[in-house]
Amino acid sequence: MIQAPAPPPPSRRRHDREIISLAVPAFGALVAEPLFVMVDSAIVGHLGTPQLAGLAVAAALLTTAVSIFVFLAYATTAAVARRVGAGDLASAIRQGMDGIWLAILLGIAVIAVTLPTAPWLVDVFGASDTAAPYAITYLRISSLGIPAMLVVLAATGVLRGLQDTRTPLYVAIGGFAANGALNAGLVYGAGLGIAGSAWGTVIAQVSMAVAYLIVVVRGARRHGASLRPDAAGIRASAQAGVPLLVRTLSLRAVLMIATAVAARLGDTETAAHQIILSLWSLMAFALDAIAIAGQAIIGRYLGADDAKGAREACRRMVQWGIVSGVVFGALIVLARPLFVPLFTSDRAVQDTLLPALLVVALSQPIAGVVFVLDGVLMGAGDGRYLAWAMLVTLAVFAPVALLVPVIGGGLTTLWWAMALMMTVRMVTLWLRTRSGKWIVTGATR
Repeated sequence: MIQAPAPPPPSRRRHDREIISLAVPAFGALVAEPLFVMVDSAIVGHLGTPQLAGLAVAAALLTTAVSIFVFLAYATTAAVARRVGAGDLASAIRQGMDGIWLAILLGIAVIAVTLPTAPWLVDVFGASDTAAPYAITYLRISSLGIPAMLVVLAATGVLRGLQDTRTPLYVAIGGFAANGALNAGLVYGAGLGIAGSAWGTVIAQVSMAVAYLIVVVRGARRHGASLRPDAAGIRASAQAGVPLLVRTLSLRAVLMIATAVAARLGDTETAAHQIILSLWSLMAFALDAIAIAGQAIIGRYLGADDAKGAREACRRMVQWGIVSGVVFGALIVLARPLFVPLFTSDRAVQDTLLPALLVVALSQPIAGVVFVLDGVLMGAGDGRYLAWAMLVTLAVFAPVALLVPVIGGGLTTLWWAMALMMTVRMVTLWLRTRSGKWIVTGATR
């Protein structure tokens, strides 16, 4: 007689519910962010090729500027979650306000740099003479919304730390809808052209920041947390963010080196690389959603002095990461005939693309472990180790990738180098989690 399998232990079911409740809304919010640029591109694209080219350059600059400061979300999530675990909600929100004030200060600094240097930045990014004026216009106007964008990052971190990923999803959906309507109305209805697209994005970002601030301020008043800027708290938030800034810059360097190497291989390889990178980024969003759940859950367990719960949650999330990676890898292989023609009809690009895609598919389980452990260590506030680990990864990847054109390797070889990069990251993160040195309990690390 075949016996029914034993039900999973209660702790596993609890962890699964927590991961799903946090990761699914987080994924929706993450996907909504790149849709802003897609909507802008679709609307501006009908104005003409120079306008669309100008938008592409300006959007790349803005995305880079904002992504550098993603530590505002990561560091704030970990710090707030620890205090939530310790049962001190007033201190948790106070910590979150320090991150928001830091975001405002950094946003003002970025505006001060971007406005006068916009023509130079656009020129450095290689905009043509016809596209440059549109890029400068879009960049200067959109830069006015950078403080709001950074406030959104910090406030998102506050809510994630409070174990709330649904509110960021709702705000992201509202912001996306507002952005689309404002862009269409200002570009065509008001006849403002590319400037209308920029103003529409600024207004949408400011509206999102206001919505977040309303939620955070209400929480602060409910729990008696101060809203005033605190120099010591802001300085502490900045210091906690520095290692994560180093990690982010190192990761950006990896992606930039990969793109530069692909460009040296030829136009066909560059086009194929861009398609693969877009798909790789989409998979990263899904895996990052689990990492975000990890940041919030691990921080809360450590704040509650529950080292055992943190270890169990870490173990379960790694299992989720591996399974997700296997599923994504299988989907890439099985769906290749369906999605590749959507990106390109060029047979040469398709032939270059397919073997490299297999490498990406094989490396997805590794990516699943990497993203999860990255989130676990962020939730533990182990930013210094993450910075060193990413620097080591960059040091291994850079020479290998730069050798690809020299040895005559094609795009597939480049993506084997990317797989090596992810493997190095996995090893460094696994060694840290296995050591247990990341487990530091208490309301602060």
